[in-house]
Amino acid sequence: MGKISIVGLGPGDYSLISQGALYALSSSSNVYLRTKKHPTVDQLKEKIQYTALDYFYEKEENFEEVYGQIAKFIVEKGKTEDLVYAVPGHPRVAEKTVGIIESLCKENKVELEIIPSMSFVDAMYNYLGVDPAEGFKLLDAFELEESYIDTSTNTIITQIYDPFIASNVKLKLMEHYDDEQEVCIVVGAGIKDLESKTYVKLYELDRHQDLFSYLTSLYVPKSEKKLYNTVHDLQNIMKKLRGPKGCEWDAKQTHESLKKYLIEEAYEVTQAIDNDDIDELIEELGDVLLQVIFHCQIGEEEGYFNLGDVSSSICNKLIHRHPHVFKNVDIDMNKFDKTWEELKKEEKGEATVTEGLQRIPEFLPALTKAEKIQHKAALVGFDWDNIGDVCKKVEEEYKELLDECKSRNIKYIKEELGDLLFSIVNLARFLQVDPEEALNLTSKKFIKRFKFIEDNVILMNKKLEDMTLEEMDKLWEKAKFQ
Repeated sequence: MGKISIVGLGPGDYSLISQGALYALSSSSNVYLRTKKHPTVDQLKEKIQYTALDYFYEKEENFEEVYGQIAKFIVEKGKTEDLVYAVPGHPRVAEKTVGIIESLCKENKVELEIIPSMSFVDAMYNYLGVDPAEGFKLLDAFELEESYIDTSTNTIITQIYDPFIASNVKLKLMEHYDDEQEVCIVVGAGIKDLESKTYVKLYELDRHQDLFSYLTSLYVPKSEKKLYNTVHDLQNIMKKLRGPKGCEWDAKQTHESLKKYLIEEAYEVTQAIDNDDIDELIEELGDVLLQVIFHCQIGEEEGYFNLGDVSSSICNKLIHRHPHVFKNVDIDMNKFDKTWEELKKEEKGEATVTEGLQRIPEFLPALTKAEKIQHKAALVGFDWDNIGDVCKKVEEEYKELLDECKSRNIKYIKEELGDLLFSIVNLARFLQVDPEEALNLTSKKFIKRFKFIEDNVILMNKKLEDMTLEEMDKLWEKAKFQ
């Protein structure tokens, strides 16, 4: 069994390599460099013999695969021989391969030693004259899309190799910072003959094409101008509103008192979609998000749950219900509704279909609830074979309602009317029409036609109450052609 020694080469100046790292490099005949594209290597090559692993970058399609393959290569070698693996900077600062190697060494019981040198972060802060104790966040340009951007702290972004990457970084940062935010392009921090710093406005970042290389990083000072555009911002605002110096109305709200607002806001989102109004949609989705954050803040204050619990719950649910995406399970997408329902039953611990039917919320609009009930029953085969049978059922229920109307028994009239509505929802489902939407369209149409009647009656200097039903019906027929 061999031993792996991982050493840091420092930020780029030979004087910044630690004595421990130099000793390990010079005393081993089995040295591997992650990359020879590092200023220190030119000064080391006369003192050590090494094998550069740059060829992995040409073989693999992306950096994640490159790092994974390099790590496997090093650990396989380390199983049988002592070796030194050298990386730029400090081994534990922004060095992906080191973390992977460490995990593999634990799995394979390979001895591992980490020998540090100065990191490029230390060199950057020294060069910029900034105290890292003020706080900072270190991000990778290739992972910026998935990273949390905190404008309230200093940020260093690594691996800005070329203008294309710089342009992507600029666009991402402009979602969180003011376009005029000052940033600093730092090249070769810690390398005396190469280091440079260029302060530019954020919107100008990718215009300085000659500054980008494998030695380039970006320093973004914390923002003085706050842009409120993250869920974290909304959390802080809600916390303040319900705090000691906040708003009396917000502070006294409960889960119970907020119920109606969540329903109202959801309907307003639907209306914004129907209106095809993007600005309205943004506003109304914000109102829905506010309700979620409101409930999470109350849950946190009461000690029952917080936004993290809510987020964890939905993330786990989505992963579980999409095994074809997250677990490479083969699924017949033509039967995905059935698979989804089975996964839901598994989550809820339901043994029967009826349990799922009983779980449908009581307060759903009646047409929507009826459609959901029918859909769940249909998934297990309890359904009509064709639309003709559905139409016959509608006719049957209609005749039964007429019969009960003759008897004037309100109890049975209500029951038969319900049966007729239920069968019409079934027809809508077969036609792939949302019954709620269809009825709402008819209601809108009614209002529009009724307005035509009323407007014409006003032009006649009359009141609706003065019109006969026959006169209004004639106007109604005209309204159909408007």
